[in-house]
Amino acid sequence: MATDLPVLDAAPCCAPIVGEAMSAEDAPALATRFKAIGDPTRLRLLSLVASHEGAEACVCDLTEPVALSQPTVSHHLKILVEAGLLTRSKRGTWSFYALVPGALDDLADLLRTPVAV
Repeated sequence: MATDLPVLDAAPCCAPIVGEAMSAEDAPALATRFKAIGDPTRLRLLSLVASHEGAEACVCDLTEPVALSQPTVSHHLKILVEAGLLTRSKRGTWSFYALVPGALDDLADLLRTPVAV
């Protein structure tokens, strides 16, 4: 008795992993960084610091551009520091923030489409 059922292809349904996937250990730290820049104010503050001379800015230079109080700006900057995107140094009564070298490049590398091998 003949049937008209299609012949199933035995080929795998998915492409094999050819690059290096993110490790379970790296995911939480990276998620924290992406969460930190997921807020529009923090993303703007990061951009403002990056655009200052020497990629460093005083908190006093950042309040006016984002139209927020100094304590609110400091709170957002603290989150960016804790995420490993900025460093903080005190000079007198003011805090200065600078980009962590390579931190933005690391995030950008993760967002790039992997090159096929």
